[in-house]
Amino acid sequence: MFAAQCRQTDAASRAPVFTFKGPPEEETGTMGYGNIMAVETTGASEKTARQDRLDSGGVRASYTMAKTDSGRMEKYKSIINAVGSKYDIEPALIAAIISRESRAGNVLQDGWGDHGNAWGLMQVDVNPSGGGHTAKGDWNSEEHLSQGTEILIYFLNRIKNKFPSWTSEQQLKGAIASYNTGDGRVNSYENVDEKTTGKDYSNDVVARAQWYKTNGGF
Repeated sequence: MFAAQCRQTDAASRAPVFTFKGPPEEETGTMGYGNIMAVETTGASEKTARQDRLDSGGVRASYTMAKTDSGRMEKYKSIINAVGSKYDIEPALIAAIISRESRAGNVLQDGWGDHGNAWGLMQVDVNPSGGGHTAKGDWNSEEHLSQGTEILIYFLNRIKNKFPSWTSEQQLKGAIASYNTGDGRVNSYENVDEKTTGKDYSNDVVARAQWYKTNGGF
């Protein structure tokens, strides 16, 4: 069983520890991994929305949760933007993962979440039965965000190889789902979130990213 399945926060799982060398030259440039604003999304599930005592799920619920975290997110904006630029990943997407995973640090205890199984703002999975990563950097550091972003890019490349006929935006959504559940559990675009926490991880993260892109200054 994937460690993330039983979590209230959603930790990156099932990516082997690896050395990231940066995106290939042909993938560099603005939004080299797809346009987050063009990714389809149904937003948060009712289960996820209930964490904030919202009456219903959907895109509006994701927007509300992103907005709730926006004040706390502000203190990390500079390092989020720096990491996004470094890896050619939309900073708003990094912010959205931080929002979903740790509520911009609000649910962490001394940098730890998931009963000590996940580290930092992006909740890198250190459980040997899950991702098995070695945590890098302080929980709120640029080094930590770089590690989480490298894990996301690892999964993006796995999804590209697994589903070469998908559009860049579909592959990006598949990678976001994989960040939570592993690429081996993403089997179709239509049911991309079937095995993610709350059955909504990528849809919720995409909607939060779109809010941060439009309203959060990322």
